[in-house]
Amino acid sequence: MSNNIYSSEQFEAKYTYTGSDLGAVWTKENTRFRVWAPTASSVKVNLYAGGTADVSDLIQQLDMISDEAGTWVAEKSGDLNGVYYTYLVTVNGVCYEACDPYARTTGVNGNRAMVIDLASTNPDGWEEDQDPHAGIPFTDAVIYELHLRDLSCHKSSGIKHQGKFLGLTETGTKSPAGSPTGLDHIKKLGVTHVHLLPFYDYGSVDESKPDVPQFNWGYDPVNYNVPEGSYSTDPFNGAVRVSELKQMVKELHSNGLSVIMDVVYNHVYDAGSFCFNKIVPQYFSRVNESGVYSNGSGCGNDTASERSMVRKYIVDSVKYWADEYHIDGFRFDLVGLIDTQTVNEIVAEVHKEHPNVVFYGEGWNMGTEVTKPGYAMAIQQNAALTPEFSYFSDTIRDLLKGTVFSFTEPGYAAGALVSKELLTKCFMGLPDWCPNPAQSINYVSCHDNMTLIDRIAGSVPDASRADQIRMNNLSAAFYMMAQGVPFLQAGEEMLRTKVMPDGSFAENSFNLPDSVNCLKWDKMDEAEYQDVYRYYQGLIAFRKAHKALRMTTAKEVKTHVIPFECDDPHTVAFQILGEDPLFLAFNAGSNPVTISLPLGKWNLFIDDREAGTKALKTCEGTITIAPISAIVLAK
Repeated sequence: MSNNIYSSEQFEAKYTYTGSDLGAVWTKENTRFRVWAPTASSVKVNLYAGGTADVSDLIQQLDMISDEAGTWVAEKSGDLNGVYYTYLVTVNGVCYEACDPYARTTGVNGNRAMVIDLASTNPDGWEEDQDPHAGIPFTDAVIYELHLRDLSCHKSSGIKHQGKFLGLTETGTKSPAGSPTGLDHIKKLGVTHVHLLPFYDYGSVDESKPDVPQFNWGYDPVNYNVPEGSYSTDPFNGAVRVSELKQMVKELHSNGLSVIMDVVYNHVYDAGSFCFNKIVPQYFSRVNESGVYSNGSGCGNDTASERSMVRKYIVDSVKYWADEYHIDGFRFDLVGLIDTQTVNEIVAEVHKEHPNVVFYGEGWNMGTEVTKPGYAMAIQQNAALTPEFSYFSDTIRDLLKGTVFSFTEPGYAAGALVSKELLTKCFMGLPDWCPNPAQSINYVSCHDNMTLIDRIAGSVPDASRADQIRMNNLSAAFYMMAQGVPFLQAGEEMLRTKVMPDGSFAENSFNLPDSVNCLKWDKMDEAEYQDVYRYYQGLIAFRKAHKALRMTTAKEVKTHVIPFECDDPHTVAFQILGEDPLFLAFNAGSNPVTISLPLGKWNLFIDDREAGTKALKTCEGTITIAPISAIVLAK
């Protein structure tokens, strides 16, 4: 059978299942199993006492009965909470054993699903738990991107549960000299949302070796609806990872932080062994008529989101995380490989019950072989087709720090002459691809590529350390004051560096050891790091205090944000009109620049040394901007 028969109208009409009961539905009295396997000739359920690969754990094998739209069902009486299971599927005479794609939790390394009473994993007060920023416009958010191991694995973190979900629940932790670390550091910084790199079950870390240091970013999905076991204190017990993740979410909410989950629906760890593809061979992935996987992701396979049961699976999965774990937002990896219809359906379905959940992703045009004609991909250029989904602005990123495709090319903040027209569009949250500012995620560093200070040091190695730090702070001031949604990599606010043993800077640290990736909390005990941290605190506080920096529509921005003419090639300035008049200017040159202020008296809140909500001085007529710095004034 040609793989692309799966994409035919006839196949879709006959085998699209719309029910909400796929997987193992548990009650104390019985458990009902339903799996979608339209090409199978027989399906069985293997029940196991344990979650390892020990075949002697087999308790019983249940025959499944063919049911509607290609699904198979079986039912077992009694309380199966804690019992592990797999499906045994026969297709074209070949028998495959697979985990349940709809597994809610698994045993170690995700090989066996586990029946679970989810309510029993809820922490006290879970019913009252909610997003602390429910109801705010997305442009009010300040997003902090974090890897769980990075937070706590350095010896100076003071965190007990190093590399675990519970490490992000600990308060009162300090560096050797008493600087707040971990959760307290993040809360004090003033961000609103913590974006966590993938914490679903991924394949590159062996959960059976919890005492062996292992690192990966986790962009290699194995079980989409299951928390990663290596982040739990007991990866062998499927209930522990569920319970501890919920504790983490609740504690972040209690500390005023919303939780964003990094999700990777565009590809899987290994297409051949992925459970969905074992049950329905090659259905989940884009495969051409020659049997070759599409590889726009660069990871060996692309997800066939245009197929009805793949789309349903992704929608169901995202909705499940919002429902069961109270996740407040989703960042989509390489969302440009997923079609706009799927993206819009995800948003619509989740917003029915959770109208405050936010969505954004990487809208790069990667190129992929779609199995049906007529589908637009969720790339930046199609942003107007996904109005409630936002995209990373590589436009502002590359202007400020230099293109990511050249480690030595400086950006605007490091003194390069760039297009003032493009800088202006980015400051207004309206680069050419972006219909409105709420769809522009403004950033200069994330887990990918070099950290900001490393990128600056690599592009202007002869600049003094003091000037490199000024370039760092100028970059931050620009994207923090710009219209749109500001986003920073964890540690940018403390000059995070990723130095290799040979002294070079890591550009792609996805599988490098903790020694390269972790946050070095003892650095916070040094004056220059404290100064940068306070500057970021002040930028965030000022942004929060001024609604004029957080407009939500292009019409508002075009009406109120006025570019201010500056002769100096390194300087751009803006006046913001309205009830909260502001004046902002950015000088990336190595000399001071004097410019005229709009009429009236202005209070200076941000300069080359300080940022915050307390006025530094009153200005009128003209103002001089120090080299490599920003100024922000309010009427």
